Amino acid sequence: MIPAKVTLTEKLAQFSEHWSPRIVGELNGQQVKLAKFQGEFIWHHHELEDELFLVLHGWFEMQFRDHSVTLREGEFLIVPRGIEHRPVAAEEVSVLLFEPAGTLNTGSAGGALTVHAPPRL
Repeated sequence: MIPAKVTLTEKLAQFSEHWSPRIVGELNGQQVKLAKFQGEFIWHHHELEDELFLVLHGWFEMQFRDHSVTLREGEFLIVPRGIEHRPVAAEEVSVLLFEPAGTLNTGSAGGALTVHAPPRL
């Protein structure tokens, strides 16, 4: 199989839904996902998975119960497993996620925003 180049701007142009990640690559049991955030997500944590959030366009705030971290373009944050968090974006932000395959976007919280099988782009 010949590796295919992925152009993030092209992939981001293929969807507009917020809080609905798309898979754009896989390696070593991990998935590379793209997502667009706007507004407040739900408080949640992941029992077994660490998550990496890399801001591609815009900015957002990752809230924790006792503090928050502002992430701007070109910055990333790794949220360790078991840590409750909530992304909040005042305006639309584009984010690359790197996490183990099968990680649910809502983690422990479940609910209507859960994407059980993210589409592949």
